[in-house]
Amino acid sequence: MTLSSAYPAYSASGLPWVPRLPEGWQVLRNGRLFGHRVETGFPDLPIMEVSLRTGVRVRDMENLKRKQVMSQKEKYKRAAKGDIAYNMMRMWQGAVGPAPVDGLVSPAYVVVKPYDEANSSYYSYLFRTAAYMQEVNKFSRGIVADRNRLYWESFKQMPSLVPPRPEQDQIVAYLRAQDAHIARLIKTKRDLIKLLTEQKLRIIDHAVTRGLDSSVALKASGIEWLGEVPEHWEVQRLKNVANVVLGKMLTTEAKGGDGDFKPYLRSTNVQWIKPDVRDVKEMWVAKAEMAQLRVRKGDLLVSEGGEVGRACIWNDELPECYIQNSVHRVAAKPMMLPEFLFHQFFAYGKRGRFNAIVNRVSIAHLTREKLVTVPFTVPPIEEQKAICRWISDECQPLDDAITRTEEEIKLICEYRDRLIADVVTGQVDVRGWQPGPDDVVDDAALAALGDENENVTEEEDGDGED
Repeated sequence: MTLSSAYPAYSASGLPWVPRLPEGWQVLRNGRLFGHRVETGFPDLPIMEVSLRTGVRVRDMENLKRKQVMSQKEKYKRAAKGDIAYNMMRMWQGAVGPAPVDGLVSPAYVVVKPYDEANSSYYSYLFRTAAYMQEVNKFSRGIVADRNRLYWESFKQMPSLVPPRPEQDQIVAYLRAQDAHIARLIKTKRDLIKLLTEQKLRIIDHAVTRGLDSSVALKASGIEWLGEVPEHWEVQRLKNVANVVLGKMLTTEAKGGDGDFKPYLRSTNVQWIKPDVRDVKEMWVAKAEMAQLRVRKGDLLVSEGGEVGRACIWNDELPECYIQNSVHRVAAKPMMLPEFLFHQFFAYGKRGRFNAIVNRVSIAHLTREKLVTVPFTVPPIEEQKAICRWISDECQPLDDAITRTEEEIKLICEYRDRLIADVVTGQVDVRGWQPGPDDVVDDAALAALGDENENVTEEEDGDGED
């Protein structure tokens, strides 16, 4: 069977986002397919979270970088195995999926239980298609667009496709088998990126701690993990070589006095090498705080949470931008080149130096008080320039290979999205597909479909009153 084959016959669906459906498929509102589950008071169940690409999963409470104090677990909602849970504010991004076990989800989630005619895994695939997520936007409501929520009352009115139940099951089996192949391919490419990054790290780490001249005399740095450094270099704490400002909690509402709505950066916008400004929203910034919170060309942006210490250099990616309380703005003083400082952040971050000093009362936080005490090497400025040039030349082939591999992963993910959309909307007929010996589905391996930089946290979910 060729998987590019269409169904033998189609009829009009009445839906703009999928004009034709295979004969025998229906269109029903979600309220005919799912019931609303609102059950609280199950504090012994595991906490679950959402991945934008792979759905609902059990939260890793042993990973200290993600550990969180759940002081109000009684308010968390029970999702039975097979229920669909979605984040009201993020379903338009794909924050939806079936619960793999009985567990708890944030109050910011809606939990729906499937009726017999609905395979929740099929609907999880459908709900994460680009066309359906656009429909989610239309049915969501809120005071401002950035705070739109898809409440149960709106979700149950949304129309969905309904293939016969055996076809839903077949579609899920086929897509899970394809996901397994895709996940293995993505993992292979991510393993390559890790090897290339480790090579790059060795180059940078040695250059910023020992310099380029192997014959130069060394001296003890006084820092156990830093070891010896060139005799003519200084070792200074960050507060002596840069001005460090931690952003403030901003608000979506205009406050009294002078101020304006401005684009702002969160820790998720801070990615290694360069910032990710594809999803920059606006918040209210008081005029009195603008000078302190505004990012300037050459500043380093440093993540205060998540992957603590993750950094990039700001090169005016946006005309005017500000930071909130999960981002440090680090402005190098004249004795330190921003590029040289960034290379040290990269080496320290990848070697876990920042993670070793964070505050861990709840989730990891790299406070300003901790950050400014971190020691950095300070060669003469001309030597810093020479080291930066050398690093750039040595790392360029590695950077090119990493970029190429990341683009390949992106294309693979785009192919997967297109395949899912075609199959779940009936544009491709997979009824005749039978699994082969290589179509082995490993749930653990499917995790590779997720985005390694994804940072969806309960703190961003809101209070979730529904």
